[in-house]
Amino acid sequence: MGHWRADGKVTMKKSGWRAVVEIAFIVFLFYANLLMGEFTHSGMARNRGLAWAIRDVVTPANFVIGAIAGLIGYILFEFLRNRL
Repeated sequence: MGHWRADGKVTMKKSGWRAVVEIAFIVFLFYANLLMGEFTHSGMARNRGLAWAIRDVVTPANFVIGAIAGLIGYILFEFLRNRL
């Protein structure tokens, strides 16, 4: 829900949910890219199937990398939003 400004426009209230959604979207894109790589670069997923590819991609190390990338991406976009 937004707040009304003096000029009649509604502004979005900054929220932790916005950060969570944006970071989760970046992590989703990271995993989607890894999963596509399993089918195109190594080719092993074509033979072993989707379930194997998901097990191969969803690891603790990849989650940490995705979460850090998501956090960096969120900070970068917030900086650009506030700057521009």
